[in-house]
Amino acid sequence: MAKFEVFPSSGQYYFRFRADNGEQILSSESYTSKQNCINGVWAVKSRAPYDGAYQRIDNINNYRFNIIAGNFEKIAKSSEGYTTAYWRNYAIEIVKKQAPDAPVYDLT
Repeated sequence: MAKFEVFPSSGQYYFRFRADNGEQILSSESYTSKQNCINGVWAVKSRAPYDGAYQRIDNINNYRFNIIAGNFEKIAKSSEGYTTAYWRNYAIEIVKKQAPDAPVYDLT
């Protein structure tokens, strides 16, 4: 089952998104409060279905993506670089389909 996980690290809060297969696809920026981190999760969930929310980054053998908020701030980034644009776009499709309904687990 796909899921978001909210967790603390070094006095900050972060979230990650894991796909149905357990693989981590997204990671967040740092947040100073847990509530702001949870707000970031909800922003990803609401923006995930829309192609315009994705900023695709193309470098040779390192294809990545970010999810961008309505104010053009980065909400989350791909947890890894992909060797081809195909695999990056495949990861985006997984996020589009699985993130909106994924439960949120508080690991704090």
